[in-house]
Amino acid sequence: MAAEPSEPKSRLRQALETVTGPLEDKKRYRQYKARVGGLPANHRTAVEALERYMQLFGPGEADSLLAMLEDLADLFEQSAADGTPVRDIVGEDPVEFAETFVRNYAGGSWIGRERERLAKAIDRVAGDES
Repeated sequence: MAAEPSEPKSRLRQALETVTGPLEDKKRYRQYKARVGGLPANHRTAVEALERYMQLFGPGEADSLLAMLEDLADLFEQSAADGTPVRDIVGEDPVEFAETFVRNYAGGSWIGRERERLAKAIDRVAGDES
């Protein structure tokens, strides 16, 4: 039984979530994966490919990433129900589609964080050389 947001979490759950992250996020992700699993094969394969890309270049925060993936599932579920082919959804350039889609979600990307981390590290050591 999941704790309500207003209820205090048990010590065991707090310890578990320290290691694994919020259990609600895991539930949302499993629900998302089940939705994707129910798509027609071509749509499912496209979503899985987009998901791989978006997990690398999309939001780095779990809540933003999950919201983005859920919206992606919404788009492909509706498109599949309407009989829209995958190419009509993503266009001729799937990377451009993914980049445009990702730009709609806050949370900073992993790659953006790593770029910032690299720049700060170089700034620190370059400042020490003066």
